Amino acid sequence: MESPQRVRAMLSFVQAADAGSFAAAARALGISPAAVSKNIAGLEGALGVRLMNRTTRSLGLTEEGEVFLRQVRIGLEALQQATEGLTAGRAAPTGRVRISSSAGFGRDQLMPELNGLLVRYPGLAVDVDFDDRLVDLVQERYDIALRGGDISDSSLVVRRVCQLRLVLVASPEHLARHGVPRTVQALARHPLLARRFLGGRVSPWNFRAADGSIRSLDLGSARMTLSAPEALTQAAVDGAGVAQVGAHQVWSHLRAGRLRLLLTDSHEAGDYEMTLQYPHRALLAPRVRVTVEHLLQAFARREELHLSPQALAPFVA
Repeated sequence: MESPQRVRAMLSFVQAADAGSFAAAARALGISPAAVSKNIAGLEGALGVRLMNRTTRSLGLTEEGEVFLRQVRIGLEALQQATEGLTAGRAAPTGRVRISSSAGFGRDQLMPELNGLLVRYPGLAVDVDFDDRLVDLVQERYDIALRGGDISDSSLVVRRVCQLRLVLVASPEHLARHGVPRTVQALARHPLLARRFLGGRVSPWNFRAADGSIRSLDLGSARMTLSAPEALTQAAVDGAGVAQVGAHQVWSHLRAGRLRLLLTDSHEAGDYEMTLQYPHRALLAPRVRVTVEHLLQAFARREELHLSPQALAPFVA
């Protein structure tokens, strides 16, 4: 297989692996599904190994295909960077960037940075969906997703935005009525405000015991169970009880005196992260690349996303 044909075959292979079908890959590449199939078959013949298992309804990578896909991405990314290095100064990025973000993070952290992006790159347009569900970037044709939690999709490029530090909070009015809990046992006697994820799972409240083990508080008797962290924050500000939320979500309320922190010595802050994700580095469009870098730089400057225990210490009840 000659070099130009090999590159075309590799592009067909990457697109088919990402899209999950020859038809979707063909649409992305502007060729026919038969051409995609022929390119990949020729690549497999040249390599002497099967890269994909095909049926009439599904398409999956073999173990060898998984390994080869990672190697091909590296090579295509290097080719792209070499090309962009020559063309970057000649054309400003243009086009529409589709972003998926959770409602709270999108409203409070993403939205304030979008106008700066569009002023810096006037040829761009943005299309943002505020949705707390887990989206499929490739199938739903998103360029970028902002996600919090544990990330399991290894096919995505994951760029860390910040650590998501969980804290327990209550209003001064609530604490005046019920007292400040100094132990987990005392906390259990307070009205508790729990969060339920869209899949039905309730977010646990974990604590470090004296022996170093991690124990969870039973939230079965929670006074309120809400699906939105913004609603939990408001309920806590209103004095309805104790809530577990991200420190970045309550920073302004802490500084204004509307909330206080509880049990910071034993409460487990968790190891969750907020991340910015996109399907792959190879052939990343300039409009997506500049958006990714702009947002990462902007998020790095936002104080509430990078709070240390020392910064939070003055707000402990």
